[in-house]
Amino acid sequence: MTSPASPIGEARLAANLMHFARALRAAGLPVGPGKVLQALEAVEAVGLGNRRDFYWALHSVFVNRRDQRPVFDQAFHVFWRNPDLLKRMIGMMLPGMRVPPSPDQKELSRRVADALRGPGAAGEEQEKTEIQVDAAFTVSDRELLQAKDFEKMSADELAEAKRLMARIALPVAEAATRRHRLDPTGPRIDPRATLRRMLRQGGDVAELVRSRRRTRPPPLVVLCDISGSMSRYSRMLLHFLHALSNDRDRVYSFVFGTRLTHVTRHLRHRDVDVALDAVAGAVQDWSGGTRIGATLHEFNRVWARRVLGQGAVVLLITDGLDRDAGEGLGREAERLHKSCRRLIWLNPLLRWEGFAPKSSGVRALLPHVDDFRPVHNLNSLADLAGALERTGPRRHGGMRAWLKGMA
Repeated sequence: MTSPASPIGEARLAANLMHFARALRAAGLPVGPGKVLQALEAVEAVGLGNRRDFYWALHSVFVNRRDQRPVFDQAFHVFWRNPDLLKRMIGMMLPGMRVPPSPDQKELSRRVADALRGPGAAGEEQEKTEIQVDAAFTVSDRELLQAKDFEKMSADELAEAKRLMARIALPVAEAATRRHRLDPTGPRIDPRATLRRMLRQGGDVAELVRSRRRTRPPPLVVLCDISGSMSRYSRMLLHFLHALSNDRDRVYSFVFGTRLTHVTRHLRHRDVDVALDAVAGAVQDWSGGTRIGATLHEFNRVWARRVLGQGAVVLLITDGLDRDAGEGLGREAERLHKSCRRLIWLNPLLRWEGFAPKSSGVRALLPHVDDFRPVHNLNSLADLAGALERTGPRRHGGMRAWLKGMA
C-alpha cells in the first residue's frame, strides 16, 4: 500500500483534493486553484491519521460562510465515504451512481448530487439533451425557472436565478414630503418666491408664483429571518437585498435569528460575494433559533426612530415560527405597524395551498400587517414589486377578518 508521505501518495492526495474542489465548485462554492493548494498544505499539516482533523482542515479552507456548511458537509461525507466510492467518483466511470443511504447521512441536496455526478455524467443521453436545449431554448424555460421554488433549484438554476434577481426593480409608490418645488400649475401660492419676483421687478405686482409638494419614494426597511427554518430562502433573499441596496437610496437591512444585526453597510458593497462575506462575518446566530418578539423589541427600541421616518415601508421576511411561542410578539408588531407607512409580511410557507395560521407566532403577527405574501420564487418577488407600486389604504381590518375566517 502506498504511503501518503511517498511521492506517489502525495500525487494521489493532490488529485483527490483537486476532484473534491471541483465538486464543491460545481455545487456553488467559490473554490479556485489557490484554495486547492491551501487545502493540500492544511492536510499535510494535520496528517491523515484522524478523519475529524482531516474534515476540519478542509472545512477551514473551503468554507467561508455559514450557508456553505451544509453543502460542504454533504459533499465531504459522500466524496470521502470509502475507497471504492472515491475511485468511482474520480474516474467518473459510473455516471448514474447512487450512494446507498446510511443512518448518519441526510438526504443529498440536488446541488451536491449534481456536482458529484459531474459534467458529462449522463453520456450520450446528456449530450442529446444539451443539443436539444441549445436548439429550443425559449421563453417557457425561463418561465419554469421563475415559478420554481428556491429550495428545489439546482446549482446552475440558483446561479441563473441570482442573475435574474439582480434585474428585478422594486419601485415604491412615491410619497409627498414637506418640501415644495416651483410649478406654474401648482395648487399652492409661494409667497416668498412671489415677493422675490416683485423685488426684482422694482416692487410692481408680479405674477403669483405657484408650487406643489415634492414627492420621493419612502425609505425601505427590510427585516430578514436567518434562522434554521428560513436558511434555504434567506441565502437567496440576501442576494435580492444586495441588489436593492445598490439600486436605490434609503434602504435599511437587518437580519435576525435570536438577535438583531444591522447589515446595511455590508450590503452596500458593489461585489455581492464581498458583501455576503461581510454579512456572514457580522452575524453570530446564523441558522439557529428564532426570537421574533425579542428582535422586534430591540428594533423598536434602538432603530425605529432612526430609520422609520418619512413614512417608511417595512418588509418583514419570516415564516413566523417563534421559539418563544409568540411571547410579546403581538405587542411589538403592533408598535412597528403604527410606526411605518405599510408593514408587508413575506412568508415562504404561503407557497402551500393548505397553509393555516396555527402557530402562535403567525397568529400574533397577522392582525398587525397590511399585506401577507409568499416569497419562495422569482414570480413572488415580481408580484411584490407590482404590489409596492400600488398605493391604497391600510389593510389592517382585512387581515383581522382573514385570521378570523381561518380560525
